[in-house]
Amino acid sequence: MPRAIRQTVALTAAALTATACSAPGADDTRGAAPADSVVLGVATEPDTLSPLLGYGKDGNSKLFDGLLTRDADLNLEPALAEDLPEVSKDGLTYTFTLRDGVTFSDGEPLTPADVVFTYETVLDEKTNNPNRSELAAVERVRAEGSDQVVFTLAYPFAPFAARTVLPIVPQHVAGEQDPNTGAFNTSPVGTGPYVLADWRKGEKLVFKANPHYWGGEPAVKNVTMAIVPDDDVRATRLRSGDLDGAILPPNLAATFEDEADLTTYRATSYDYRAVSLPTGDPVTGDVDVRRALDLAVDRDTMVEKVLDGAGRPAYGPLPVDDDWFAKGTERAHDPAAARRILDRAGWEKGADGVLTKDGRRAAFTLYYPAGDKVRQDLALAYAGDAKKIGVEVKVESGTWDVIEPRMAKDAVLAGFGDVGDPDFGLYPLLHSSEAGDGFNNMPHYDNPAVDKALDDARRTRDAAERRAAYDTLQQELAENPGYTFLTHLDHLYVLADRWKTAGSDGLTTQVEPHEHGFAAGPWWNLEDWQPRR
Repeated sequence: MPRAIRQTVALTAAALTATACSAPGADDTRGAAPADSVVLGVATEPDTLSPLLGYGKDGNSKLFDGLLTRDADLNLEPALAEDLPEVSKDGLTYTFTLRDGVTFSDGEPLTPADVVFTYETVLDEKTNNPNRSELAAVERVRAEGSDQVVFTLAYPFAPFAARTVLPIVPQHVAGEQDPNTGAFNTSPVGTGPYVLADWRKGEKLVFKANPHYWGGEPAVKNVTMAIVPDDDVRATRLRSGDLDGAILPPNLAATFEDEADLTTYRATSYDYRAVSLPTGDPVTGDVDVRRALDLAVDRDTMVEKVLDGAGRPAYGPLPVDDDWFAKGTERAHDPAAARRILDRAGWEKGADGVLTKDGRRAAFTLYYPAGDKVRQDLALAYAGDAKKIGVEVKVESGTWDVIEPRMAKDAVLAGFGDVGDPDFGLYPLLHSSEAGDGFNNMPHYDNPAVDKALDDARRTRDAAERRAAYDTLQQELAENPGYTFLTHLDHLYVLADRWKTAGSDGLTTQVEPHEHGFAAGPWWNLEDWQPRR
């Protein structure tokens, strides 16, 4: 089992704290909806529902299954495979045997050819999948007999098994279409517990239980994911009873503490917020400016004031309590030291209080997605901290349609974070080869020492060698930050107290990545819910 997966075992579902705001069985004042239906409010909407383009790449998509999946403690367990893979002694061959009797939602059987097609299409450079590098170790995938799939790796890749949570698509449907533009992107066919019934862009997605699901038909028959980008609107709709549950920022979740029929769930996460600092800009590309901003930011106050304590300071992509975090790379809030760095670098105070150098003001624009109150507040706090050292940060909101074209030249209050293994989050975030590929390496960060550390860690199975590589990476990132890392967040969900899982009085959460909402929170195992009686 990969080490980063082992380490999460200690973070049990109980430790993730489902804090009840009411006793089980309290009167349900939201009671118009039947117990076999649920309406959930989420902040974002997927661009596609095709795993070939990246949807559900970390598993748990509800429409699809991977060869493997993760349990409540993030341990890998079989899904479409009947067991964990057989791995050769040299770590170069992984053999999976498929579960018998699995069908897609259109009734066609799952075959090894579907698995081969899925992986080969994702690895095809003509497919617009921004996560292709996560499977870079795969040299070949082939079917063997009627029920086996064999992966051959070009080099030992320690966390490879965790990448086989990738959802499998049917070749007989998706193989007849262009993976980038075909109808499968919005009308998927999968093996998962739910099927897509309706998708009204910008409004909602409606899912129906798959009666032929190999794991048994879910008791919750109808699921609506309401797309509500604005945090305040989501809270208002939850309070009115229009939603049964929603993901909310800490300050809004707190307003539901006294609601008799609701439960608040708090999930620990690898999700963090950071300011991307484009290297091509003469101000944000200045290493001294980046180092000064790293010292100027008051992370503890951000956690206390913006997150209401629901999070931790972030000094890099990995949480401070992660087993892979490099101790000693924490940076204190030290504006005086930040000013000394800028003084030594030749930045001088201008008439308006903003530093200048060679006729250029130390000023730049920071974008955040409109409607995201946490990012807005973090952006404003960041600008306030920067102002104290003579750097002017102009905060602007915008839709992602506005922000995306600007990511290479303007700073962005970004969110990332992956569970499972350091490679999954660090490689696309920092490797120079990933620069400008979608949201990967947004600032075009280019540090040869970091590239080497990422490559070294990816190409060895030795735990000590991997630790040394990731320690080097984090030390380099502290000296030459391409981002100002701010906080890791806990995710808060508020949900009507109407469901439980078998053998339990309530629901649980997992340790979560940045991507959450659709298949995370207390509804991560929605297919296992049962109505309270």
